[in-house]
Amino acid sequence: MIGHELGHIKHKDYVVMTVLSALPLLAYLIARGTWEAARWSGSSKKEEGSIRAAFLAIGIISYIVYIISLLCVMYLSRLREHYADAYSAYVTGSPRSLQSALAKITYGLSLSPKPPSGARAFYIGDPAMAKQEIQQIMEKKQDYDLDKDGVLDERELELAMEKEAKSTWAKINTWFATHPPTFKRILLLREIEEEMRSGNYTSDRIYAHI
Repeated sequence: MIGHELGHIKHKDYVVMTVLSALPLLAYLIARGTWEAARWSGSSKKEEGSIRAAFLAIGIISYIVYIISLLCVMYLSRLREHYADAYSAYVTGSPRSLQSALAKITYGLSLSPKPPSGARAFYIGDPAMAKQEIQQIMEKKQDYDLDKDGVLDERELELAMEKEAKSTWAKINTWFATHPPTFKRILLLREIEEEMRSGNYTSDRIYAHI
């Protein structure tokens, strides 16, 4: 996990994501401000009506910019998590360790009664997404408990995450998540692990699988 956080530091993610997160916020504030201005502007006179229409147009455009920029920031956040994972795999030389940690952390985050929402991008995993991932798995626990011992072990949990994340709803829900689904992160680390075993994984291929 330290390798993952070192990856964020190396890529200056804390600075980049903080600055970029201000863009959708700014667009949202402009949208709300212009809508309020349109609401309180009179429409009895022709000139006032034109001003109100202009405020409404600016508000609508700003809100569209807000949605698009928010989706872009979320996408970039997920991408940079992959970069940090790949860097961790390279630095530690043990992608399997991070795979195991991600599965365990996702389950741990899902137990939080009220996952924080304001700083989700700065967590090792998205608390809100972790809850959804584990909740869906627990609803089908009997199907995923391959050895029927009443407990989902690490391998069974990984397979369950991979299967659940292939649903259309899960893919759409990912658009608004700060972190990639756990199974996608594990899959990336598996690909890196296989290349490491082949002896072809070099410093210039750290991010080749992203």
